Amino acid sequence: MSTQSVGKQRHQVVVIGSGFGGLFGTQHLRNADVDITLISKTSTHLFQPLLYQVATGILSTGEIAPATRLVLRKQDNAQVLLGDVIDVDLANKQVTSRLLNRDTVTAFDSLIVATGAQQSYFGNDHFATWAPGMKTIDDALELRARILGAFEQAEVAETREDRERLMTFIVVGAGPTGVELAGQIAELADRTLDGTFRTIDPRDARVILIEGTGAVLGPMGPKLGNKAAKQLEKMGVEIQLNTLVTDVDAHGVVVKDPDGGTRRIEATCKVWSAGVQASPLGKMIAERSEGTEVDRAGRVVVEPDLTVKGHPNVFVVGDLMSVPGVPGQAQGAIQGATYAAKAIKAGLGGQSPADRKPFKYFNKGSMATVSRFNAVCQVGKLEFGGFIAWLAWLALHLYYLVGYRNRIVTVIGWFVSFLGRNRGQMAATEQWVFARLAIEEVNSDQSEADELAAHLGAPPAENNRLTKEQREFG
Repeated sequence: MSTQSVGKQRHQVVVIGSGFGGLFGTQHLRNADVDITLISKTSTHLFQPLLYQVATGILSTGEIAPATRLVLRKQDNAQVLLGDVIDVDLANKQVTSRLLNRDTVTAFDSLIVATGAQQSYFGNDHFATWAPGMKTIDDALELRARILGAFEQAEVAETREDRERLMTFIVVGAGPTGVELAGQIAELADRTLDGTFRTIDPRDARVILIEGTGAVLGPMGPKLGNKAAKQLEKMGVEIQLNTLVTDVDAHGVVVKDPDGGTRRIEATCKVWSAGVQASPLGKMIAERSEGTEVDRAGRVVVEPDLTVKGHPNVFVVGDLMSVPGVPGQAQGAIQGATYAAKAIKAGLGGQSPADRKPFKYFNKGSMATVSRFNAVCQVGKLEFGGFIAWLAWLALHLYYLVGYRNRIVTVIGWFVSFLGRNRGQMAATEQWVFARLAIEEVNSDQSEADELAAHLGAPPAENNRLTKEQREFG
């Protein structure tokens, strides 16, 4: 175990997570009299709203996931550590992170926790084997390989039943991610792949969007939800509302209809975008802070200043915080992290935690793209859709992308994909499909995990198996 040396001459800030909350919080402290250590289990800052475009071949991972070290290279008061946080000692003000079985302890004076959320299967985690979520780069690449691989298998399928199953794509969850993904799979089949096969016609692909509630894009209201649904149906997407997925296997799903009856839908490629669950770190922090609770999704119920009870120096932001009226979107993370950074700077100037003004979220609206040239947008009481909303969506996402190069390359990728028929990122490998399952298999065997760690130069684990993230960056 190593210990990060920290001097007492400067205030030590530890930031956990490199998403919107972690990165913006770190950058907002650029000119503060502090030393910052950003700890993340991934080496990149992931622009998660565009993951579905990686999965459908529009963008590469580099455009939406720049290396965090490169982003912060010119920020002299910031250090980046790669590792999975396994312990947060609030009493002794220490964070323990692990990389390939090596533990590092980092002391802090102030802590910003922004570890985000992961996919929730509502207690049915075994669904993940055949219906990956859409939260990481690995998820997007695996899904791309599953989508393209399904068409390749259909090309050589010997029976009509096999072809139909392979060319049926199921998206579970009609939130923004589900709507965007269903629309792009339909466009991929109808435009990009049209004419590229000889035995099958990709336009015969069946795209099904399943939603457990009675509305598409429910949080955005019925007007925009209906607009999105009509556009999807115009593209050939089948929308099944008030339908619950009760089982998932390699060849399909079992659903429960509103009348209580069950039926099976044969489909090789499935993706899960229904529900999120906060990082397990939220529960740990709540347990270490007397009186702090978590909500049903595992988010920390924070104080009005986004801290946990009894620890005015520990801020929880982004998808990990539970604040009424604050959605689990990038804006919530950015505003929460900015608030925490300002509070830390004010504290350095002598402000008492008791004098902090409560965090106030400013809703800048929400939007979702349905297809090329078509999106829906909500800004306050203003609701609109169509081409203008699509342009607004493009502009907003370009604005929040990190780096001028990424913005330029992204515009080029959009130009090629939306104005033409080609997509620049259509590579897919068999390994992308099966790597996750292979890693889980190795991880289930402690001796194999230790052997792999040894090959990667790490000491054997002490009653701890390697996590997916720990392997990923060996």
